[in-house]
Amino acid sequence: MNPKQILKQLAYRSAYAGLYIISLLPMTFLYALGSITYFLAYYIIGYRKEVVIQNIARAFPDKRYGEVHAIVKKFYTCFTAYFAEIIKSISVSAEVLDKKIVFENQELIDQYIASGRDVIACLGHCGNWEMLNFMPFKMQYDIYAVYKPLRSTTMNKLMIRFRSRFGMKLLPDKAVVRQILAKSSGPAAYLFLADQCPPIKEEKFRFTFLHQDTYVFSGMEKLARTSRSAVIYLHITQLSKGHYKITCLPICSEASATREGEITQKYVSLLTENIKEEPYGWLWTHKRWKGSPSS
Repeated sequence: MNPKQILKQLAYRSAYAGLYIISLLPMTFLYALGSITYFLAYYIIGYRKEVVIQNIARAFPDKRYGEVHAIVKKFYTCFTAYFAEIIKSISVSAEVLDKKIVFENQELIDQYIASGRDVIACLGHCGNWEMLNFMPFKMQYDIYAVYKPLRSTTMNKLMIRFRSRFGMKLLPDKAVVRQILAKSSGPAAYLFLADQCPPIKEEKFRFTFLHQDTYVFSGMEKLARTSRSAVIYLHITQLSKGHYKITCLPICSEASATREGEITQKYVSLLTENIKEEPYGWLWTHKRWKGSPSS
């Protein structure tokens, strides 16, 4: 191991140890840190505040100025609380999380897997989506989370370690096609976060989303159709602070039998309903549409 590799390993171990120690603190204390972070992010730094305000105003054109700003403030409150919960999940027991996360209609995935079909589970950045890392604890088959590797090797290793703690398998986006088409390890569920702006914009995958023309990732649907997978949507809502419900909603039982764009259109519709139910829960800091102000 050369000096550079040694330094990277030390950085990784130090970062993990530090975060693990912090995660041992009581949840009330971590939420207090989250509240301080909220104050700094919203009132002092104004982290991507212009982007958030404009995104919400465009998404809900019928809402008044005061209503928009109420959503903005609640978004920052929830956003910083999510980080406190993510840090706690580094060390919290599965039994504690099991009391905080409710899976509804899980039987839908079970049925598809039992029939020998892979399941494409698409979702958006709604609520604390990181809580989905707990899914393998509840289910008896492989679950893969498709992700884009981070540039920092230290942060990437930390992310993989934290997200795989309960059995989630992390799958780089460039390896997902080979994995799902290989059919080497039996049917499995694959999680796709597909609500951010795609690098390649295809006219066939442009839809009206939150009152705006929006390009959507085509890869999720194309892979589902090629692999003849079932497709579901994971609807995430917050029951109370730190408690979440994840509902499995059907999109199609056989992707290859659908028309081009049909799966993505249903995904966009379900994501829209999810966001409208809890408008403060979506990741509004992302510059999703053209014309968003720089931050």
